[in-house]
Formats: sequence, C-alpha cells, structure tokens
Amino acid sequence: MTGLALRERTSWVAFVLPAAFVLVGVVGWLLGWHLGVDNAVYRSGAVALVHGEPLYDRMALSAEPSWARLPFTYPPTAALLFVPLAAVPTQVAWGLLAAVSLLLLTWVIKTAVRAVPGRPGWLEPDKTAVVLGVLLVGLEPVWRTVFLGQINIVLMALVVADVLVLGARGSRAGGVLVGVAAAVKLTPLVFVAHLLLIKRWADAGRAVATFVVLQGVMFLLNQHDVVEFWGRAVQDPQRIGPIYWAGNQSLNGLVLRLTDNADWSMKVVLPIAVVLAVPCALWVRKASPLPALLISAFFGLLVSPVSWSHHWVWVVPLVVYLLSRLPERVRWANAAPVGAVVLVFASCVLLAMRNGKAVEFQWTAAEYVIGSAYLLVPLVAGAILLARARARPAPERG
Repeated sequence: MTGLALRERTSWVAFVLPAAFVLVGVVGWLLGWHLGVDNAVYRSGAVALVHGEPLYDRMALSAEPSWARLPFTYPPTAALLFVPLAAVPTQVAWGLLAAVSLLLLTWVIKTAVRAVPGRPGWLEPDKTAVVLGVLLVGLEPVWRTVFLGQINIVLMALVVADVLVLGARGSRAGGVLVGVAAAVKLTPLVFVAHLLLIKRWADAGRAVATFVVLQGVMFLLNQHDVVEFWGRAVQDPQRIGPIYWAGNQSLNGLVLRLTDNADWSMKVVLPIAVVLAVPCALWVRKASPLPALLISAFFGLLVSPVSWSHHWVWVVPLVVYLLSRLPERVRWANAAPVGAVVLVFASCVLLAMRNGKAVEFQWTAAEYVIGSAYLLVPLVAGAILLARARARPAPERG
C-alpha cells in the first residue's frame, strides 16, 4: 500500500468513531437518554447567558435537565465560549462535543509524534494517530471526559496547538490559545509560566492579555456574573463538590483524605509545590518541546486544588512520548514504562476504590497508595529521572 493510500484509509477511519457519537447524540435526543452531565451544565450556562439568567446566584440553572442539576463552576467567559452549544438540544450538544474531542485527540497524537525527533520508524504520525486515537479512548481520563461531555481534550488541544505548533513557527498569535483555554478553566494558566520558562516572553504576554480581554468583554456583557464569580463563586467549595473524593487526584485531594478534610490543606500543598517547582522548572528549560510541555502539564495537575481523574488526559501525549523513546526493535523490558502508565490509567482503579460519603477517611495504607495512582505517576517518573541524573558520571574537566 502506498503512503498516499495509507493516509486516505487512516483518514477515513479517524472519522468513524466521532460520527458514531454524533449519531448516538441524535438518537439520545429523540429517545430522551441522559447523556453528558457536564456537557448539560456547559450548555445550560450558555443558555443562561443568552437569556440573562445569573450564572452563580443559584446552585443550578433553569435550562439544566432533571438529571444534571449541578452548579456552574466555570468562569463567566466559559459560558460565552459555550454559546454554540445552546443552538442544539442537550444530547446533540454532547454528541457534537464528543466528536470534536475525539478528532482533536487524534490531532494531538499526530502533533505529539511529529514533535519528537529521533523517533523509531514504526511510529508514523498518520497511522499512529488513528491507532492510538482509538486504543487510548480506553484510558479512564479519556473515556470519562467523552462520556461526561467534558472539555478537557479540547483545552489540551488548544495548549498543544499554541506551544508545539504556533511556538515552533514563531507565530505572532502564540499565547492566544493558552489565554482562551484559561478563560474556560483557570488551570491552563500554568502554561503562562511554561511560556516564560521557555523564553517565549511575548507569547506569555499575549496569553495573559487574551485572558484579561475576555474577562473585560464579559464584564461589558454581564457585569453581575463577573463580579459574582471573582468575588464569591471562585472561592466557594460547595460549588465544586467534596474534593476529598478519590477522583480528585491532586496533592490537595491526597492531603484532604489524609487529614479528614482539613481546611488548611493548601497550606501544606503550597510549600510542596514550591519545592517541586524548582526541578520542574530546570527540566522544562533543558528538555525538548514535548517533554517540557508534559512536565508543566503534570506539575499543574499535581498542584491544582482540584484535578479530577478526567483532567488527566495529558497521559495521551505522555504515552506518545514514551513510545517515541523505544528502539526500532522493541523488547518487553523496553516497553515496561509505557505499559505501566497505560495499565494505571486504563485499569479504572479509582472507580473500584471505596469512595464517596467520606469513606476515604477510613482507607487503609494500601488503599491510600492505590487511591493515589494517578498523582503517583509523575512523582515516580520524576524521582526516576532525578536518580538517573545523579547517577550519571560528571564530565571530565580538561
């Protein structure tokens, strides 16, 4: 099969699964299925904005279906960017967002492959993107993002496009997409620091400017919601839910579980974050673009107050990077690191844990280890890298 025929075949396959989710969304709308709880909140926020309903005055929005009565926890700019979802029924909106997410997942994989020089010959971008784009849907952060109707893959794609594509081209639009991602969820603000570390000063400035301008636009459209979010809702833990749950795979979640939900948990996490920031910053400065981006992404997941399991979609480009480090002829020993990562995130171990209704406070020592599986991945990987760096012989001085 020629290279052109292979690309045509793989391109066709890449659209099958997204199209299936759109079809499921339409059927779900006709039959009244409960599809995409979080997507229903996104869409309801957009509907509320269009109709002048306050986003944060109540713990639920009027457009939310009975099976998705949840508070709107995102910045008001997110509601503005979600407005296209308001044009279609809830289930159809879920299907469309799922399709876009899966297409972007494939694009992220292809972009990550291309960003790694010296990769083995069998890691061909187009074929790898399609194969992994299907297989990695089996990772819990990915399938949960899709089935909840979450926006995580879209935000990851915005950051990847900004850092690995626009940055590589030296585009004057660099930083803009990071600012847009942060306007939907605040956690992508960590990538402003990433841009500063890799000396993309102008891009970091554009990211901040984009974020601020979007807040200003929203302030002109709806002053009440902007004041409510930044003055009250952003600090209201009840809007997020019990963040001591096992699903919160951040250091803060771990400390909360260990301390029976102590209100001073972030005072413990912040010093740890400062300590972790030093080697992470040094590695980002020295690493090539993809691993540097992954370091910043996983650092952000660790130190964020809340990193639900579905936020960990960054494991997808991590798998790509680990595959790119394999030799042309792969042996079991070589594949062990990538196999271990896939096993952790495909095992759905967090779903098997005792969780909810404060049972996390009764975990055994073994349960604390297993119930921290996601956040242990970057910590263990960092420890291994540090140990290898220290074990290398110092260069001889002439």
